[in-house]
Amino acid sequence: MATAVSSVPLRAASAPADHIDPRRLVAFLAMVFGMFMAILDIQIVSASLTEIQAGLAASADEIPWVQTAYLIAEVVMIPLSGFLSRAMGTRILFALSAGGFTAASMMCGLSSSMEQMIFWRAVQGFIGGGMIPTVFATAYIVFPRSKFAVVTPLIGLVATLAPTIGPTVGGYLTDQLSWRWLFFINVVPGIGVTLAALTLIDFDQPHWRLFKNFDWLGLFSMAGFLGALEYVLEEGPRNDWFQDDTIWVLGWVSVLSAVVFFVRAFTAGQPIVDLRTFDNRNFAIGSLLAAMLGVGLYGLTLIYPLYLGRIRGYDALMIGETMFVSGIAMFLTAPLVGRLVGKLDPRILIVAGSLIFALGSWRMTQLTSDWDFWELLWPQICRGVGLMSAMIPINNVALGTLPLDRVKNASGLFNLMRNLGGAVGLAGINTVLNDRTDLHLARLHEQLTWAHVPAVERLDQLTQRFQDKSDAPTMALKQLMQIAHQQGLVMAFADVFLMLTAIFVALAALALFLRKPGAAGGGAGAGH
Repeated sequence: MATAVSSVPLRAASAPADHIDPRRLVAFLAMVFGMFMAILDIQIVSASLTEIQAGLAASADEIPWVQTAYLIAEVVMIPLSGFLSRAMGTRILFALSAGGFTAASMMCGLSSSMEQMIFWRAVQGFIGGGMIPTVFATAYIVFPRSKFAVVTPLIGLVATLAPTIGPTVGGYLTDQLSWRWLFFINVVPGIGVTLAALTLIDFDQPHWRLFKNFDWLGLFSMAGFLGALEYVLEEGPRNDWFQDDTIWVLGWVSVLSAVVFFVRAFTAGQPIVDLRTFDNRNFAIGSLLAAMLGVGLYGLTLIYPLYLGRIRGYDALMIGETMFVSGIAMFLTAPLVGRLVGKLDPRILIVAGSLIFALGSWRMTQLTSDWDFWELLWPQICRGVGLMSAMIPINNVALGTLPLDRVKNASGLFNLMRNLGGAVGLAGINTVLNDRTDLHLARLHEQLTWAHVPAVERLDQLTQRFQDKSDAPTMALKQLMQIAHQQGLVMAFADVFLMLTAIFVALAALALFLRKPGAAGGGAGAGH
């Protein structure tokens, strides 16, 4: 396998140590923008599912597949992209990914039925998934280590900012135009990225002979393992987990496929994914840290809109405007962290970022139904600063110290771990939210008795409010039950934030087990 990528280190090392070729820089910026579109599309539809459901006359059971189809297809492509990048070369793979993503976006916008939408969302996710790890790999292969302070904050910013502002962008487009523009907006930039990839990328050469021994069994087992796992994680909280027959069957499909996949990964002459990269301690721990980071990144992209929508009654645009604080914090933090990466031990930055995030989550454990923009301000700032401070050094520690011939494969695995961490985190958060809401509601109902003076006083107040109505006592009791349910939900939100606090304190502790990277790294052509 080493001979198949031997040209990569030579091409990367041929440039002067501290020089960035302007042509390659422009090509890389175009690639980063393509990655931005692919990651943005994970969340851009989340604030507009109701409008899409109405526009396509879809049922409540069908509409979640607008998200699920994209995520299942993407999670299969991400680890596969390492092999495809070696076999096809960066230029061809990225151009096909960008072009296919653009065409699928157009078809999503033109869809006239739910079946068409689900199909093209799956195509969009699968093809677009090739862009994300390819950008990460390119950053560490093409640019000298001395330039990581400029390059890696850029991809870290995109990887965190895109899902954060997705609901904002989606809410605005739907409000001002229509839900179809969630997809049409990709067309013109996508064409530009495709043309830039075709004309400017010259980082490596394809090795088509790798396809001669392509591991089809490994591919299908990986697709069954990851695709079924993603479905179980997405649909489990909504369908009572393994009480649902479909989830039970796909759970077994995932387990059996995983067995075949791991056997092929360690026995095939040319495995579809080389898992031996995990024998590098920093990459293995860095990937685990990325998975934990994914819980916070995608988890809070779910939790904040849920709170603002269900408790505060915000619409999609108002939610986006409120959450934009995190995006601004990330944007302002990225260049600062980029400068600190080369001067401080990266473990210090990871620990500091994790604890800053944990501090913001801990503040949210005091949540009440009255919290608005100003009460959420500092927790959101902590979220943005913490995520950015941790993600950039985690990227560098996990990928920046690997030998160049392992970076492409490793980038797919690293991004897969972050996405799976996010999927597991979302499933866990939804489950905890549902279970704790039921628990708190049951306890609150136990307090709503005639012997509980505050409850009786509140019921009397509500009855007085509806005194002009003939059924005032019934309306007051119903209102009291709604207040109790809202309070139970708020208490469940606080429990979720406590869980996130614990996860990020654990992340800070785990970062201490990383080895401090040496002065030279894989990004500069260093060996392992």
